[in-house]
Amino acid sequence: MTSPLPLPADARADLDAGLAALGLDAALAEPLAHYLGLLLRWNAAYNLTAIRDAREMVTKHLLDSLAMAGEVGPAAGIATLADLGTGPGLPGIPLAIVHPGLRVSLVESNGKKARFMREAVRSLGLGNAEVVEARIEAVDRPGAYAAITARALATLPEILRLGGRLLAPDGVLLAMKGARPDAEIAALPPGWAVRSLRPLQVPGLDAERHLVGIERAAAA
Repeated sequence: MTSPLPLPADARADLDAGLAALGLDAALAEPLAHYLGLLLRWNAAYNLTAIRDAREMVTKHLLDSLAMAGEVGPAAGIATLADLGTGPGLPGIPLAIVHPGLRVSLVESNGKKARFMREAVRSLGLGNAEVVEARIEAVDRPGAYAAITARALATLPEILRLGGRLLAPDGVLLAMKGARPDAEIAALPPGWAVRSLRPLQVPGLDAERHLVGIERAAAA
């Protein structure tokens, strides 16, 4: 059992302000801080993420992940989500914390990151999240998910090649991108089309972020 490191006061203040800016419940700060404290402790030994500063982690990991919180969950019609190449659980674990009714599969082949996530899921009591330690292309669950997501994983065509089969017939890929990915959109394979494309506002982040929704063309 691993105890989380306490967040520095300035990082906790950034988290509280960010949740308010995103319109999320202030009570979520406690479990989110617990998750980040675990990540800080494990990262010192296992190098799970290149970002080591707590305040930078709040902005670039937690708040960046939570910027898409309104796009998933039962209220948004998304009750099952596969987070592909999730690393240490981003955005999947923050989204599972925010949406108890969202069932999240955290897909990651790196053993150290998978072990960390299992500890985080256990420590947080996240009954709605599971760790799937496997390469994306080895996950044998065709059509099982209302949505898949990926954050800094690959191009849109590559994400669809690796994990498109996991989507239900009316499912959607929700891909988090930096600048508007027009070249990737133009290279989408046949049978897939853009459902939505919008900028995301990440509190404290002075950089472009976009969320791209891709669906099967027949469902457009």
